[in-house]
Amino acid sequence: MSSVEVSYQVNRRLFLRGLLGAAASSAPWLRPAVAEPGAKVRRLGVLSQGAAHAHPTPLFRAFQQGLRELGWVEGRNLAIEWRFSEGAVEPLPRLAAELVGLPVDLVVAAPVAPALAAKEATGAIPVVFVQVPDPVGLGVVANLARPSANVTGISTIASDLSGKRLALVKEVLPGAKRVAVLWNRRSPGAALVVQEMERVKGHLGLELDDIGVYERGELDDAFASAVRRHAVAVMVIDDPVMAALHTPVVQLAAQHALPIFSQYSEYVDSGGLMSYGPSLPALYRRAATYVDRILKGANPSDLPVEQPTTFELVINLNTANALGLDLATTLVARADRVIE
Repeated sequence: MSSVEVSYQVNRRLFLRGLLGAAASSAPWLRPAVAEPGAKVRRLGVLSQGAAHAHPTPLFRAFQQGLRELGWVEGRNLAIEWRFSEGAVEPLPRLAAELVGLPVDLVVAAPVAPALAAKEATGAIPVVFVQVPDPVGLGVVANLARPSANVTGISTIASDLSGKRLALVKEVLPGAKRVAVLWNRRSPGAALVVQEMERVKGHLGLELDDIGVYERGELDDAFASAVRRHAVAVMVIDDPVMAALHTPVVQLAAQHALPIFSQYSEYVDSGGLMSYGPSLPALYRRAATYVDRILKGANPSDLPVEQPTTFELVINLNTANALGLDLATTLVARADRVIE
């Protein structure tokens, strides 16, 4: 090779190196994820009943943002191992065992079934759960104020709000007699909410149609059943599985002119009518503070299970107009957020 060719090859390598360096400066996600010199990298496991193809969901993005705000940055001082069960319960014990066997320093689990699987998999590694409606009743912890040895987290107290959501149905549809309840039959947390709704329905003069599903393919029949039995609305019991199905659910509801009421605002953002409950992104962001405290030395048993104290009513006026519903101005005025 001639001296001219060598010079060309060297200059070309230098040019490309400089070009890539400039690109990385303007686009941080192109930089290689390397730990800071001397920084200890903590390994976090996340066990979710959601789907890998939907990752990262808005909820887990909120969780990751919360971690960054507290100084935990992936590729610097934090590594996250993700495990998804794709809506099923059966793989969760195996996935939990995988995380424990790596091992990880802490497991975050959401919602109920992953939390129970993580608790069963380890009595030593700390577990932080999110989106569990009744941690004591479902056996995740023994006590809210003093949770069991290695498990604590964030509750949604979703079951306690079931009566208020059904009352909203009657407020919007005073003549309502029958409401269809759409839920993930594999979710023990959703089952608890359904039980609570059954308990309070009589006080509101309502009958409930159970149209719970195991998978996406059952949705068409579920909505056909709701229409056949003259349900006037659909109450969605949200969990990661139902959240992943929000697009076909909202489309089917629109097709059959059925208003959707839900626990969390994600469905309303997608075209549902109304939601009442805590802000899930806020709860997932809050879970990051539990991770932070435990990684810095706090004992999980000393961290009380946190319950939401503020709840938001979200109304989609576009959907109301499309359904021909004239919502009372007093109801709209009570909303924390109105989509129009």
